[in-house]
Amino acid sequence: MEIGIEDTDGAHTGLVALVLTVVELLVEALEREALRRMEAGVITDEEVERLGRTIQSLWAEIDRLKQQEGVEEQVEQLRGDLDSLIDDAVSEFTNRAEPRNTTPTER
Repeated sequence: MEIGIEDTDGAHTGLVALVLTVVELLVEALEREALRRMEAGVITDEEVERLGRTIQSLWAEIDRLKQQEGVEEQVEQLRGDLDSLIDDAVSEFTNRAEPRNTTPTER
């Protein structure tokens, strides 16, 4: 099977969108962890400032790459799909974890 240039371009775009989506998720996790540590008083004000600047730089670079590669819509769609999958998984887990209201069987 021969792959044309159009197919490899689509694969490239899809791969870039996937990688940037994963990077966005990682940066969001980093933000949550930084906030948790800040609220716990585990990091200094200087470290908070440095983390803030670093996270801003990461978001700027992600946005630049999405625009450069033309994958803004694909990343947004992937994020939406992943959010839906996570919501479904959390709901399923929550439903299984909730105790059921059962009545004792009469004898």
